[in-house]
Amino acid sequence: MRTEPTQRRSSQRLDALLDAAAEIVDELGFERLTTQMVAERAGASIGTVYRYFPDRVAVLHALRERSVRRFRERLAEAVDGAELAAWWDVIDLALDVCADLYRDEPGFAVVYAAPREASELDGEPEIAHRVARLLEHDFGVIDDAEVRLRLGIALEIGATLIHRAFVRDAAGDARYLDEAHRVVRDYLGRHLADQLAAAPAA
Repeated sequence: MRTEPTQRRSSQRLDALLDAAAEIVDELGFERLTTQMVAERAGASIGTVYRYFPDRVAVLHALRERSVRRFRERLAEAVDGAELAAWWDVIDLALDVCADLYRDEPGFAVVYAAPREASELDGEPEIAHRVARLLEHDFGVIDDAEVRLRLGIALEIGATLIHRAFVRDAAGDARYLDEAHRVVRDYLGRHLADQLAAAPAA
């Protein structure tokens, strides 16, 4: 009977620590984050921080995992709520969701700084696999190694430009955000021309 409330409190405490870490990352950068800063910002003891994280690297890793999970959830919601008329709409949504999270998810910039989560299947970014499955399901684009490679490269380019947009401007430099969409679309249109030939936006 006591387990669920205890787990809920533990989850809330963990989120509070990560919220504090996210604020610090946005203010000072992830390089300067310390466990002591997290404790002070969260109003917790350093012992509480160490109950969850052995060091600052573990804090950053957990913050990145949470940000990636929220990106996936937001993208899934966006896809479910959108009318996808063409293959490009999927890519467009992924880039827009990434930009939105820079605006309203504290600490999201840590995702850019960390290594990308790679699939065990072929080493390509996990996001490339997820987008490839969406393109196959909705538009018949065959999910193969070449498609995942090109998607991984394209989304990496897009993520870099989006990150740069928010380094230049806290609201996101519109020129860089627009260029992210244009460059990614041009790249995929050029390198996946055959695979996308039957798609509505080809």
